[in-house]
Amino acid sequence: MSSTGKRRAILALADGLVFEGEAFGAQTEAVGEVVFNTSLTGYQEILTDPSYVGQIVAMTCPEMGNVGANPEDEESPGPRAVGMVVKRATDEPSSWRARESLSAYLTRHGLPGIAGLDTRALVRHLRDHGAQMGVLSTAGGSPEALVERARREPGMAGRDLASGVSCQAIYEHGESPKGGARRHVVAYDFGLKRQMLHLLAEQGCRVTVVPAWTGADEALGLKPDGIFLTNGPGDPDAVPKIRETVASLLGRLPVFGICLGHQILALALGGKTYKLKFGHRGGNQPVREQATGRVDITCQNHGFAVDAASLAGKARITHVNLNDGTVEGLRALEVAAFGVQYHPEASPGPHDARKLFLEFMQLMG
Repeated sequence: MSSTGKRRAILALADGLVFEGEAFGAQTEAVGEVVFNTSLTGYQEILTDPSYVGQIVAMTCPEMGNVGANPEDEESPGPRAVGMVVKRATDEPSSWRARESLSAYLTRHGLPGIAGLDTRALVRHLRDHGAQMGVLSTAGGSPEALVERARREPGMAGRDLASGVSCQAIYEHGESPKGGARRHVVAYDFGLKRQMLHLLAEQGCRVTVVPAWTGADEALGLKPDGIFLTNGPGDPDAVPKIRETVASLLGRLPVFGICLGHQILALALGGKTYKLKFGHRGGNQPVREQATGRVDITCQNHGFAVDAASLAGKARITHVNLNDGTVEGLRALEVAAFGVQYHPEASPGPHDARKLFLEFMQLMG
């Protein structure tokens, strides 16, 4: 502990860059891919998004913790990110919904945080050199030793993280469908967010959630009207056998994929995916619908993308990212299947794209 009473924290990147700051949250050490998110708020939804498994999240907004933390804003049971980086973390939240401070929330869940560093410099470094492995320590240790540990850790490419966060058994989503159950959807859980299930129920869907490794015959045995492929962490090409499972479902039922689910759909159609330099993470990503020219501001969180050229003759590119031209949506040419890279359910973020859940409903007939 420093002479001012503040605990010291260190963020060490695999390329040797080291940041020092003040610790908040738990007194521990975390290893993960260091990424940045450009959302202005919604940090609790971000921390609890299973797509952040194995990642240390740096927030570009300079102040976090203003609204504290509460049970209602979690997208899964507790944080899935392994650490948090902020410019300033307030200890005195100002919201009637707050049950505890951000620091107390991280402490309770055993996650370290670092504040007081130059987050602009960190984000510019990640933008220029790419997301990379790092170690966040609030428990001491030399910078040199932390850098060496970061260098020994494997990156995200080739890692199946979805199987580790998927449910372990089939279950029924408990929310009553609005207006009664008009359709039955089987949702493959690669690391789903609660809001996705809520919006399916809002459209009148009864939802059965199945583990990532569920076979096609078992899913069809549940007699669904459609298949939903959720978001999730890690490399889409590393999830065992799921490409083959989704390929065998295509043409038999309508399929809708979001984020990792969108990438897996592309693989099932015979396409390819690749790792982005630093990914898209934030609630302000502009996406253009190719057919109409309409631009939606979207919430995104992904480090991999679909190779557009690999889908020639198999799918039509329906949406593109206006920042870098990457694929944001596709529709199969010969079967009833579509996917989007962004998060139409938001949480946190804008609601521009929620109409896609209605489109899935219409596709099911």
